[in-house]
Amino acid sequence: MPFTLVKFGVDALLGLLPVAGDLVSAILGLGIVWQAHKLAALSSLKFKMFANIGVDFVLGSVPIIGDIADVAFRKNIRNVDLLEDWLKKLIRQKAQTKTELGTLLQSFN
Repeated sequence: MPFTLVKFGVDALLGLLPVAGDLVSAILGLGIVWQAHKLAALSSLKFKMFANIGVDFVLGSVPIIGDIADVAFRKNIRNVDLLEDWLKKLIRQKAQTKTELGTLLQSFN
């Protein structure tokens, strides 16, 4: 948010609404998991993402502590980072396979 020393987003603002805000925040967070699913991400990755959403929901349900947790935990940032790391690893693996295939094909010439 502009003009603040602490960076926080809509998730923290939704967390100020008891229960309903945390529920809406969790539902919105599922969009990132859906993108991971559409990219054929590993089940273990999606499980970690669901766990982040669950932890945030449970912590967010606790008055006052939940509001602090919403600012500090940042489930959506964590989930995007997990997805980006997985994609980068996948791209490196495909590049390595392509390089190995090129080397193999050159050996037949």
